[in-house]
Amino acid sequence: MTEKTTAASTDKDANRHADNHADWHAKQYMLFENERTRPVRDLLAAVPAEGARLAVDIGCGPGNSTEVLAARLPGATVSGIDSSADMIAAARQRLPQYRFDVSDISTWDARGPYDVILANAVLQWVPDHERLFPALIGKLAQGGSLAVQMPDNLDEPAHRLLREVAADGPWAHKLKGVERTTRHGPGWYYALLKPLCARVDVWRTVYHHPLAGGADAVVEWFKGSALRPFLAALDDTERQAFLQRYRDEIAKAYPALADGTVLLPFPRLFIVATREVR
Repeated sequence: MTEKTTAASTDKDANRHADNHADWHAKQYMLFENERTRPVRDLLAAVPAEGARLAVDIGCGPGNSTEVLAARLPGATVSGIDSSADMIAAARQRLPQYRFDVSDISTWDARGPYDVILANAVLQWVPDHERLFPALIGKLAQGGSLAVQMPDNLDEPAHRLLREVAADGPWAHKLKGVERTTRHGPGWYYALLKPLCARVDVWRTVYHHPLAGGADAVVEWFKGSALRPFLAALDDTERQAFLQRYRDEIAKAYPALADGTVLLPFPRLFIVATREVR
């Protein structure tokens, strides 16, 4: 997920991340719906759509990405899965015409074959990509595509400060190992997928999201994603102190513009892997 690869987390740490991900709340996640949905639009624009009949959104969240998927593939049967019951409830309310199920990507056993498998901002939470990505390719129909978008921002100040605040406080023992560190670069994914696919397209985009509200808005953004595992491990008093310290550091790293807006840089990695036709 960046140009360099760091040491992988243990399975225990990865499972902890997945459990925390399952506790995300749809309402918090969708505070920035337009900003969070734009990358999936860009991703799906690069996916071959002609003739697609069966598509699935794995890690569908509250259904915003599924809605884009269905619009891109108007003739396809579309469904979604997510490990969070709260997210699935929100998706069902948003898109009652489609099927949504609570399921863990790591153990998802649907065979397909699917013409499109969409994984938008979710696989960074799932371990063992060396096994997982080929398994997902194996669920594709001939000519089908795996479309993946993952945040590539672990080197950004927001994540660096998160690690520093976690390690420097009375909560350090509780938060050791919580930070997501498993990541691979574009070349790693290309080398993994190219022998299995007719075409692999990999690119990286840095979005600059204007957030009204200064440092508080940046903190609210990450409360819907990267902060979740940290906050889940703390009690109420610790959580408030942690957030205040993090907010103070964010204010220094992301100074507001004259109108109070913070421009949040957010790098993302995109992959479209298309299975060969035999």
